[in-house]
Amino acid sequence: MKTVQLIAACATLAVAGSAWAQNAVMPAPQNVLQLSASGTVEVQQDLLSMTLVTTRDAAEAGTVQTQLKTALDAALAEAKKNAQPGQLDVRTGNFSLSPRYTKDGKINGWQGSTELVLEGRDFARITQTAGRISTLSVGNVGFGLSREQRAKTEVEAQNIAIDNFKQKAGELAKGFGFGGYTLREVSVNANDSGPIRPRVMAMQAKSFSAADSAVPVEAGKTSVVVNVSGSVQLK
Repeated sequence: MKTVQLIAACATLAVAGSAWAQNAVMPAPQNVLQLSASGTVEVQQDLLSMTLVTTRDAAEAGTVQTQLKTALDAALAEAKKNAQPGQLDVRTGNFSLSPRYTKDGKINGWQGSTELVLEGRDFARITQTAGRISTLSVGNVGFGLSREQRAKTEVEAQNIAIDNFKQKAGELAKGFGFGGYTLREVSVNANDSGPIRPRVMAMQAKSFSAADSAVPVEAGKTSVVVNVSGSVQLK
């Protein structure tokens, strides 16, 4: 019986100690500095996305749909002749079909549009292929970075951002009269995780025959920015 009482007393003491620990207020951190830094690398855009479009208009929806399909099939057949993974990827874009109304709200015809997208790193292959497609017209041209180029550039920008963060933390620690710092927490973020189109250049819709050779395009440069933010413990 005495042994049971002793165990019960120990259990009561343990529960009380646990409750005290949960209710204890942790002291607020001192000499903690919040800061951020960034790294920027300018790089040549190496990915071209060209959208070819066409529209049709007729009294019957079936007629419009058939005309669009015929135009798209012909464009696909031509584009696939030069398709090569990563260099020229071919895919269909938006396909729309909608009624046309009179002032009285009655349907008096149908209109529709379809798109074909040529995308890749081989600018010459893409533009020459677009120039040979006669059933669609150039609607939009977009430039961006391939996954490989973006990943490589982000690593460069990240290294710069980390170096800037460390330099800034050291300078601030010294400015506040401390000998150094230790890292508490940090987050790293790139400005854009998408693989394409940091900018899009709209072109006037135009058809190019084979005699026109390649569709003229010119890529520019874009900046990849990586931000590093966090807190350090001054010491």
